[in-house]
Amino acid sequence: MKEERFQLLEEDVAVLDERPKEEKAPKGKGQKEAPVREVKEEKPDKKEPREEKKEPIDEKGDGLTGPLKMVAPGTALREGLDSVLRAKTGALIVVGDAPEVLRFVEGGFHIDTEFTPAGLYELAKMDGAIVLSRDARRILYANAQLIPDPSIPSEETGIRHRTAERFARQTGALVIAISQRRGVITLYKGAERYSLQDISVILSKANQAVQTLEKYKGVLDKALINLTALEFEDLVTVYDVARVVQRGVMVLQVVKELENYICELGTEGRLITMQVEELLANVREELCCVIRDYLDDEGKNAEDVLRVVSSWPPDDLLDLTGISRILGYGASSSILDLSVYPRGYRILQRIPRLPAQIVENLIRTFKNLQNILKASIEELDDVEGIGEVRAKAIKNGLHRLQEQVMLERYMG
Repeated sequence: MKEERFQLLEEDVAVLDERPKEEKAPKGKGQKEAPVREVKEEKPDKKEPREEKKEPIDEKGDGLTGPLKMVAPGTALREGLDSVLRAKTGALIVVGDAPEVLRFVEGGFHIDTEFTPAGLYELAKMDGAIVLSRDARRILYANAQLIPDPSIPSEETGIRHRTAERFARQTGALVIAISQRRGVITLYKGAERYSLQDISVILSKANQAVQTLEKYKGVLDKALINLTALEFEDLVTVYDVARVVQRGVMVLQVVKELENYICELGTEGRLITMQVEELLANVREELCCVIRDYLDDEGKNAEDVLRVVSSWPPDDLLDLTGISRILGYGASSSILDLSVYPRGYRILQRIPRLPAQIVENLIRTFKNLQNILKASIEELDDVEGIGEVRAKAIKNGLHRLQEQVMLERYMG
């Protein structure tokens, strides 16, 4: 018995010794295998240079949005993955057919056939990786070997998941690893990693996020009503403006988290999508108008300022002086009490049938909202593009809006 164990150990050592030689083989065999890859590259070469430039855009934290949509419930790829998961065979799947991806794929069978869930399930019974086209509509290779750089760091312990992480980091492609024992589907995209969760768990989290969104939206609506009333009373301070921007960005951040849940839910998330769309109506546009009204540096773009503030972590967002600084008012503690005057974009856009060009002409002529409120019908009539009828409509519209806001303020 001891001799047999020693023989088995010697055979295992021999196999391990042979693996590095097989991995080094691509350098020597590169000339023989290159023509096979070149034939495959002739088809996607027209589109690949443009599409490959899109993959590094994962720095914004949206790198998994596309992959989550691709494997969402209701898609053909998710159906195939679930079949493999139920069979407990495990799988390693690469989604990408760019030359930068295929150069690290060796061996296997070149199939190049239309993708079907049943086909993926059957091919997963073999060892090796399965390579799909970038849109996951075709199965290109099966039983293939992935050869990423072994020096790339990986926190994974299993061979399948370690290979998947290194391959994704090196190529930027989406790699899907299905654990045979744990029954978990893990996505790797660049440096990002995400394990798909049970649909019931995601629905529960999404519903909690929707409840949080409703509360945040209610607080934002009250802050906007208060800001509008202060604008009519000419009592706005930097604090009031910064608070509205802060509350609005908090709403947008909750929505961003919900988008990931919606992507992962796929067809199961239709009702949540409808709720989010209803709650989010015009929030971004109104925030941009607020920033445009109070931005001290007219050379800045309101959209850019909102994008910067939205990227801040929650701790930075709680500091109102930071918002004051990006609006151009400085970051001292006393600056929040500084009186500021709106240009009037947000209020004027709430007047029905008032074109954007007329709004620009009014602000260019009167400089701020208070001057527009104090202007007579004759003075409004003198503005380019405004006749007597429209001047009366603007005057009456502002008066009705002021009464409505004051009523909402005291009833709320």
